[in-house]
Amino acid sequence: MDSIIEKLEELIKPEMEKMDIVLDSIQWIEEKNNNTLKVILDKVNGIDLDTIVDATNIINPILDEHDLIKEGYTLEVSSKERGN
Repeated sequence: MDSIIEKLEELIKPEMEKMDIVLDSIQWIEEKNNNTLKVILDKVNGIDLDTIVDATNIINPILDEHDLIKEGYTLEVSSKERGN
C-alpha cells in the first residue's frame, strides 16, 4: 500500500498546490469491514469547509481516473487541525 500512497501523493499534491493547499499526508486505515483513505490538507490561515469541498471535488476524479486502489473504501478529506 505504501507505493500506492506515494503515487497518490504525486498525483494529488500538484493539484492542491494550485489552490495554495499543502498535502499534509495520505493514510490508509483498515478497520474490520471498512477501509478509509484519509487525505489531510493544510493551508496558511487554515482551511474552511468550502475549500475542503473544492479539494474533494478535485481529488475524487483523480482517484477514479487512476483507479489505484482495488479494495472498496471511503474517502475522507479533512484539514490538518481536524485530521489528527
